[in-house]
Amino acid sequence: MNSNLPVRHLVALSLAVLLAGCANPSPTILQLPAIAAPIARPANVERVHTGSLFNPTSGSLYTGRQKARAVGDIVKVNISETLSASNTVKTDISRESALTSKGTGNANADSLLSPWLNQNDAASGSNTFKGNGTSKNDSKFTGQLATSVINVLANGNLVVAGERSIALQGNNSTLRFSGVVDPKDMADGNVIQSNDVVNARLEVVGQGDTSDAASRNWLQRVLNNSLAIW
Repeated sequence: MNSNLPVRHLVALSLAVLLAGCANPSPTILQLPAIAAPIARPANVERVHTGSLFNPTSGSLYTGRQKARAVGDIVKVNISETLSASNTVKTDISRESALTSKGTGNANADSLLSPWLNQNDAASGSNTFKGNGTSKNDSKFTGQLATSVINVLANGNLVVAGERSIALQGNNSTLRFSGVVDPKDMADGNVIQSNDVVNARLEVVGQGDTSDAASRNWLQRVLNNSLAIW
């Protein structure tokens, strides 16, 4: 390194390296990859005759459409998710206490027992606490997304994943979905409802000027936790 560089240049260079090292891509909760290419069929393989007219690779006997069953096949997911949660807490505590002490009152004033025999004391106290808390969370998401079969499990269930990205004037919005599908739950046209998908993971992420302006970077979060005036 050139020792003739000004100190401020060294500080700026070190800060740039630090920022580059701390920059992390947006996290994802999905199983990756989001797409898988179909497996190539082996060449010149003779069909095994089972004695049946039905060929499982040719689709349904009634519709002629082939159901998704292999890596690379397409499954359409109708996303209809509604979540509503409510929590109400109410606390009401009250406590009262009273104390009365009275002597016989027949002792002379100069007697040593006068404070105890002539006493007439009373005391009372109360303590009250009330607390109320309410929490409510409602969310709803609807749409349709075409996914790809990325794995076939031993029991025949399909692991599907897919994403759709839309870029508009420098801002990018991405919808991602993944989960495990039972082929028997798929309707005609390889369509399945999102509430029939096991271990479903859905997320919407954004990138661009709008997303950056609406969120704080890692340095601002660190300074916000350490400096009250930031």
